[in-house]
Amino acid sequence: MAGNDDQAHPWWRRGVVYQIYPRSFQDSDGDGVGDLAGIERRLDYVAALGVDAIWLSPVFPSPMADFGYDVADYCAIDPLFGDLAAFDRLLAAAHARGLRLLLDFVPNHSSDRHPWFLESRSSRDNPKRDWYIWRDPAPDGGPPNNWISDFGGSAWEWDERTGQYYLHAFLPQQPDLNWRNPALKAAMLDVLRFWLDRGVDGFRIDVLWHIVKAQDLPDNPPNPHWTPARTERDRLIQAHSTDQPEAHALSAEFRALTDEYGARTGRERVLIGEIFLPNDRHARWYGTPERPQVHLPFNFQLIESEWNAATLRQVIADYLAMLPAHGWPNWVLGSHDAPRIAARVGEAQARVAMMLLLTLRGTPTLYQGDELAIGAVPIPPHRIRDPQHFRQPHLNIGRDRSRTPMPWDASPHAGFSSAEPWLPLNPDWPTRNVAAQERDPGSMLALTRALLALRRAEPALSVGGMELVDGPAGVLAYEREHNGRRLRMMLNLTSAPVVAEWRGTPLLSTRAGTPEAGWLRADEGVILA
Repeated sequence: MAGNDDQAHPWWRRGVVYQIYPRSFQDSDGDGVGDLAGIERRLDYVAALGVDAIWLSPVFPSPMADFGYDVADYCAIDPLFGDLAAFDRLLAAAHARGLRLLLDFVPNHSSDRHPWFLESRSSRDNPKRDWYIWRDPAPDGGPPNNWISDFGGSAWEWDERTGQYYLHAFLPQQPDLNWRNPALKAAMLDVLRFWLDRGVDGFRIDVLWHIVKAQDLPDNPPNPHWTPARTERDRLIQAHSTDQPEAHALSAEFRALTDEYGARTGRERVLIGEIFLPNDRHARWYGTPERPQVHLPFNFQLIESEWNAATLRQVIADYLAMLPAHGWPNWVLGSHDAPRIAARVGEAQARVAMMLLLTLRGTPTLYQGDELAIGAVPIPPHRIRDPQHFRQPHLNIGRDRSRTPMPWDASPHAGFSSAEPWLPLNPDWPTRNVAAQERDPGSMLALTRALLALRRAEPALSVGGMELVDGPAGVLAYEREHNGRRLRMMLNLTSAPVVAEWRGTPLLSTRAGTPEAGWLRADEGVILA
């Protein structure tokens, strides 16, 4: 078993990140949309969970074509959420509770309403023309190449006024920035400095692997495995539109900048990169010990994998095996883009999944509401908001279902707002809410808090080594160890009891009652000392 010595580990290795989707956490002003003051109001709840940092999805000024991922000003706060003073209050309040705060940095594209793009679009000879990616039509008058937007359709939009196309990897309202332009690069590095100077503790970097494109913009090759059941984007292999060598160089510059701030202030910052790539290419985003890149290239494999012991065991083994010696693992079970875990595997297995997330070796990210086991939330057609749904409705990949408001109590609108929320609440909100689960010692919230408390009390669970061990069919088993303290996790990923010989003292079970030696009950995970 690979062990760990007693050297101090940075907070982002020991800790747990809690993702907050600001529109849906807490509304303070009665407009049905969450805001910064609402988040500040709920910080005691977040701190009581036992997490170490919060990551906020974008709160910058935006026309909200993609709900904040179309940024119109990187150095301000959208009035919907508050203002810079409200942000500073939130940051100070988080720090006062021992919580770190990470912002969402969106470097691949801006809004088409951003002043930079308005200048770029005004004429071909504008000084900011090259801050975005413009090209002449193909000889037939069509788009410059065959690239497909991640939201479907061509990745190129025609601009009648200047007679060229501009590139957008996502919506047409999200033109891609040109990181090959030194002035654009300098301006975006200044954005990072702006927020670091205010005291933020790091960034989650949106679609990091997208930010540089191949110099000559060649056609992407066809994907021979594509079927109509997959997104239109997957019809091509994004060989030239993503994961370019220059993007790794930029990632290393981001890291150098944040490391400089950490060294100067004595408060280490962290960079989390959104990366969707196979293991071998994923690993390269750690960089090298001499030239590190992001601290944590996000690992989404628990979201994407089939939910059975054999598959998960292989996924975990392959991921840990691909890590460079200096790399630290991380795990994600839910996000603002993915279906909720309880909707995917049911509430009983969602409890087992929470134990998995919080006991694997590496830094976990917990998405708001998963600690309540919020399940499927029907969104009536007239209330659908997500542009991804409207671009490819036949695929049922809309993200609204994971962005519904937090249910806090049984009062009107679940205590989220005094007005109708911008998206529907989970249908069982009168009983599945924070207040109700705080009263129930057997609730998912109670289990999550217990797991986080145990993780904090047991260094084996936060910084210890890990070894996958044999278990009966349907059971995922592994051990964590630190300084001779060894814990074993046994997770029954089936809905039937399983004979599972084990020794040791049960520290925690996902089910009520005392585990019985020699058995794992249906849908039960246990931690043994």
